Amino acid sequence: MSDDFKAAAARAAMAEVKTGMRLGLGTGSTAKHFVDLVGAEVKRGLDVLCVPTSEATAAQARALGIRLSTLDETPELDLTVDGADEVGPGLALIKGAGGALLREKIVAAASKRMVVIADASKKVDVLGRFPLSIEVNPFGAAVTFKAIWTVVHQFSGEGPVGFRMRGQERFLTDGGHQIVDASFGRIPDPEALSTALLEIAGVVQHGLFIGLCQRAYIAGPSGIEVLDAGDPVR
Repeated sequence: MSDDFKAAAARAAMAEVKTGMRLGLGTGSTAKHFVDLVGAEVKRGLDVLCVPTSEATAAQARALGIRLSTLDETPELDLTVDGADEVGPGLALIKGAGGALLREKIVAAASKRMVVIADASKKVDVLGRFPLSIEVNPFGAAVTFKAIWTVVHQFSGEGPVGFRMRGQERFLTDGGHQIVDASFGRIPDPEALSTALLEIAGVVQHGLFIGLCQRAYIAGPSGIEVLDAGDPVR
């Protein structure tokens, strides 16, 4: 049922897509539905130029005949549509389960608008129930990990904190970085946590997306809920 809601949110977000757009394509299980829909519309004549946020999304888009570019070639995008692990007040997000958070954040920042699609389970009153992904440089990763733990304690995080694994090896992002997943339980001040994490020398980026998302399409049993960044916090 959750996958049906993800697909419904993706369909709703297609209303944002117009021919001639420069479009950022997100990564993950929900974004995959959106890419499929874009591919179907391209076959019907939709003309868009897309920048993927991961190698997996790029491969999917190519197989669907979607025309691709890079941020070096197309540095300004009209719209990025992506999923989220959590959608909090003011459309602050936690992202990163798909392992593409750095590229996702770069693409979102290059876009005039970022739209998020998600099922209703991702909407929360306070961020932090879902582990926060923190992308780190492999050089000195043990030192960086220790510093992350210090920040987790500083912000009363519950833990656990650990390197993401793929089999017996540490997971590597498309950019060759490692990911530390840190469970906080609650993140009442995302801005302060963002600052503290980015002050750690070995941290490349983290999965708190603050002030980037303008709209969210949330699909659930009652239909589609549309949230805008300027809406009153409910």
